[in-house]
Amino acid sequence: MSRRILITGASVAGNTLAWWLGRHGFDVTVVERASGFRDGGQNIDVRGVGREVLRRMGLERAALDQGTGEEGTAWVDGRGRAVARFAMDASLGDGPTAEMEILRGDLARLLYDPAREHAIYRFGDHVTRIDEAADAATVTFAGGTVERYDAVLIAEGVGSTTRELVFPGANDPRWMDLTIAYFTIPRTSDDDRMWRWFNAPGGRSISLRPDMHGTTRAMLSLRQPPGGEQDWDAVRQKQFLRERFADAGWQADRVLAGMETTTDFYFDALRQVRMTRWSGGRVAVTGDAAWCATPLAGIGTTLAITGAYVLAAELARHDDVAPAFAAYERAMRPMVEDGQGVPKIAPKIMNPRSRLGIGVLHGVLRIASRPGIRRLASRFSTGRSKEPDLSGYPAPAVARQDRGDSP
Repeated sequence: MSRRILITGASVAGNTLAWWLGRHGFDVTVVERASGFRDGGQNIDVRGVGREVLRRMGLERAALDQGTGEEGTAWVDGRGRAVARFAMDASLGDGPTAEMEILRGDLARLLYDPAREHAIYRFGDHVTRIDEAADAATVTFAGGTVERYDAVLIAEGVGSTTRELVFPGANDPRWMDLTIAYFTIPRTSDDDRMWRWFNAPGGRSISLRPDMHGTTRAMLSLRQPPGGEQDWDAVRQKQFLRERFADAGWQADRVLAGMETTTDFYFDALRQVRMTRWSGGRVAVTGDAAWCATPLAGIGTTLAITGAYVLAAELARHDDVAPAFAAYERAMRPMVEDGQGVPKIAPKIMNPRSRLGIGVLHGVLRIASRPGIRRLASRFSTGRSKEPDLSGYPAPAVARQDRGDSP
């Protein structure tokens, strides 16, 4: 096949794709709707096979060094006292807090800086039309240009507009009945290095998590069926949260005050992306645009990195896009379906409506946090049979020569 590729979206999946395709010798362009690279964002983690991809990129050590410094997870009561504590313990593997905890923007930046050495980035533009022929895809951009590519790879978010251009109505979302707002607030002296999770009656929760930038990452969660709130403007969304969390207790007043002046407010009603196919003609989707598993799954970033790596490798090893896309889907579909298997009861369990339910949850977590129980659980959760076997995807030689920081 010819080697001119367009990637839409410059976050984790898009930048990973650009990095690997560039090193496989493709001519890569990345188009991003935002006017510039987007730093910031909340805590994410990378586990298992995703870390192996970063290791092959020579970026694992850098990602660990730029981590949030989170030391574990603690469920707290209204006075801030820990009722269940899951401290990080390397001997027990990753728990609620993984060894590699990093901010979304920090990881995206870590991938973007080397990727732009081998790809052209166009910010402030987006795709408005894709016309496919047997030998190429003709892409029309909002900026007015029209260009031909051998493949178009959509690496956008859960609400991808480019996906809807090519696969209209193909996403059958699975709503998780949980609404979450993320934003950054000023750090105070009593903030520690734990992820602190507080449950309030009414299916509400407040989370505070550390970062390495001198601030604190806040999260407000509300268990309810979606009512279109994700489509409101930020002013209305913030008013909605003020009304719902005003009497929540613990540090609700502080979090709501910080929400008023934050610069990175993000609000969403969680839903999974469910597509029966991830490609058509010369276009394929990857990352959240293809299979968003929601933060409840805990492997969204790992899936994004792994899927981008596999897609790039399959394009490099095949002479045409159709068999490459088919092989990519065969390799990734089992891991994605496993990650999307979060039962809809999970938000109900973790966000009880009554004080009795909160008490039961805390009691269960207190038992589960005991070292012996954690050790036993880790023995039954180490299997990774659904992950693609990366031994079948040798990295191009140039990938190991570009950077000198491989561990």
